[in-house]
Amino acid sequence: MKNAIEIQDLTKRYGTLVALDHVSLSVSEGSMFGLIGPDGAGKTTLYQILTTLLSPDEGSATVTGLDVVKDYKKLRTEIGYMPEKFSLYPDLTVDENLHFFASLFGVDVKDNFDLIAPIFDQLKKFPNRMAGALSGGMKQKLALGCALIHRPKVLLLDEPTTGVDAVSRSEFWDMLATLKEKGITILVSTSYMDEAERCERIALINKGKILDVNTPGRLIEGMDKNLYNASSKDMYPLLEALHTLPYVKDCYTFGATLHIVTDGGFDPDDAVCKLRQKGLEDARIWPAKGNIEDLFIKLADNDG
Repeated sequence: MKNAIEIQDLTKRYGTLVALDHVSLSVSEGSMFGLIGPDGAGKTTLYQILTTLLSPDEGSATVTGLDVVKDYKKLRTEIGYMPEKFSLYPDLTVDENLHFFASLFGVDVKDNFDLIAPIFDQLKKFPNRMAGALSGGMKQKLALGCALIHRPKVLLLDEPTTGVDAVSRSEFWDMLATLKEKGITILVSTSYMDEAERCERIALINKGKILDVNTPGRLIEGMDKNLYNASSKDMYPLLEALHTLPYVKDCYTFGATLHIVTDGGFDPDDAVCKLRQKGLEDARIWPAKGNIEDLFIKLADNDG
């Protein structure tokens, strides 16, 4: 299968800070590819290079076969970009924003209406509302509509659902699935693990380096082994106590519980006895089901 995005040894520095460190990555045409990493990992710098807003210091990148440096003018007509921060005009209405972005690309809103119809169906209730007065979820849908107005081949989304409620997040990702079915290649960064698991392939990035790339299933294969949940009404003392036990390699907060990473010699029943001897009478330990977040913590620790 042909690749829509090809990145080879991409490096970008800001003074002594290496934001991207020889990053290599490929994204297949028509796929939905996820990028996961903490703040400062290099995700936004990568997006700014792919959207021709920054030039790399070393390496190369092509999108739809066009070089991000040499072919930047033509490339801008091939991509749709939605930055993390809402970047539309807050003092223009919904309709005015859509028509303004359409005019930038020399198209009419009606030209690609089939592409934005699912989004427009939700926005048409308030065509004259100022963009700045929309809810977080509706702002993101409007931004997506504007990014699609010229029917791009590749859609680049940088943390598109940050700060958006769970229902709007789900609706947004349903829209992305529909766009993928229409043949649009999607590269999306997210800090939500449930969203990442909807991608066909995922790259984990930290400190400017790609840690691993694979399908969600392959990435978390084997994560259940030697991974346990732990809980107690006194969670911080539990966290401290677990770090002192034999065979415990790591322990971290995971939702309402703690996750314990162990090696082969760990005995959960013996560990519970030791915890109770330390005064944690209600301590419980049971097997955990690993996910991408556990994997990222593991890989980030190894990288550090």
